[in-house]
Formats: sequence, structure tokens, C-alpha cells
Amino acid sequence: MNQLTHFNDEGRAHMVDVSAKEVTARTAVAVSSIEVNHTIYDQIINQSNRKGDVLAVAQVAGIMAAKDTSRIIPMCHPLALSGINISFNWETDEQYILHIECTVKTKGLTGVEMEALTGASVTALTIYDMTKAVDKGMIIGPTYLIHKSGGKSGDFSR
Repeated sequence: MNQLTHFNDEGRAHMVDVSAKEVTARTAVAVSSIEVNHTIYDQIINQSNRKGDVLAVAQVAGIMAAKDTSRIIPMCHPLALSGINISFNWETDEQYILHIECTVKTKGLTGVEMEALTGASVTALTIYDMTKAVDKGMIIGPTYLIHKSGGKSGDFSR
């Protein structure tokens, strides 16, 4: 197992020093999903939810969350993000599952995995929040990283 890097010599939490790293282009893609009932699906695709355009609001919320990741995850570095995209894809074979994909890019000293995961998560949470009056039984997740480039490579097999 890799040595944990977010602890100092005294065993206390600290933010990792990345100042010796090279500036590189970095990208991360995270996905999440939310399973809804037919009524919520209908409201979303017809934009008839009384709170407004659910996907537009959720998309903006996810982008805002990705930008503010370092404010809510204590050891994340504040990053100047160069791009964030959130896209949606419905699966309607047997259930109504909205797949969410969040892509985050930057040129910097550290990766954007946490920003992508935060963006995808908050997008799903916003959809829940905007539609929970119809049904609180929605299922969010799984949420996971599917791609990372720049810096050290990672294994994203599930």
C-alpha cells in the first residue's frame, strides 16, 4: 500500500507540498448517476418541474462545486481550472437512470480528480434536491473516476 501523503512527521494532517512538481496539462473525468421514477424523468425531459430546468441548474451547480472543491475538501489545493464540462445521458431500458459525466481540465502542479468527483456528485445531489418533492426514493451513484491524465497514472479498473 502506498504511503499516505497527507500526514506530517507528527502524524497530523497537512496539505502536500507540490512546489517541486512540473506544470503539466491535467484532465480528470468522473461519473455519477441518479435513478429516478417515471414522473421525475418526465418532468426533467419536458422541463416541467416547478423549480425550473433541472439539468441546467444541476449543471451550473456541478461547475460551481468543481471550482470550489478546495473550500470543502480540506487538503485539496486551490486550482485555476481551465475547463469544466458536465454532460448527461439517459438510460431508460428498464429504469430511468441519468448518467452524469464531469470533465475537468487545468495546467498545474497537481491533478483535478477531486474537482471532477465533486462536480459529478454535486450535480446528482442538485437533481435530487430539485425533484425530491416528487419522490425521495431516488438512488445516487456509484460515483467514481474513469479517466485521469497528467502527473502519475492511476488504475481505474473497477
